[in-house]
Amino acid sequence: MASTVEFTRNTIGTSLWRGAKRSCPNCGKSNLFAGFLKIVPKCANCGLELGHMRADDFPPYITIMVVGHIVVPSFLLCEKLWQPEISTHLAIWLPITGLLTFLTLPRAKGAVVGWMLHIGLRGDETQ
Repeated sequence: MASTVEFTRNTIGTSLWRGAKRSCPNCGKSNLFAGFLKIVPKCANCGLELGHMRADDFPPYITIMVVGHIVVPSFLLCEKLWQPEISTHLAIWLPITGLLTFLTLPRAKGAVVGWMLHIGLRGDETQ
């Protein structure tokens, strides 16, 4: 199904930023998501069809890299400086890891969708 509205060729930074803000990578004015990670079928402002975009496993990989590079060094520094009990580590680092994951994943998916639109990917398996 062809889109009735063509993607405006923005700079890569603009497409990534708008997607990461969870807004339409094309116009930047309406929401990209209908839920936590479900992409809206069509942009309410510019009419660009977005529902067919499939980011698959790339956003979770980005999330793992970002959260891992924040949590693991922080955990090791905390262990080196204060040597807290394991229960204290669990009480601190599990909630931080969960919170960072839930904050990063939708932004990573939005950025990936913006990047895919920028380079001309259709988001399906027919390419």
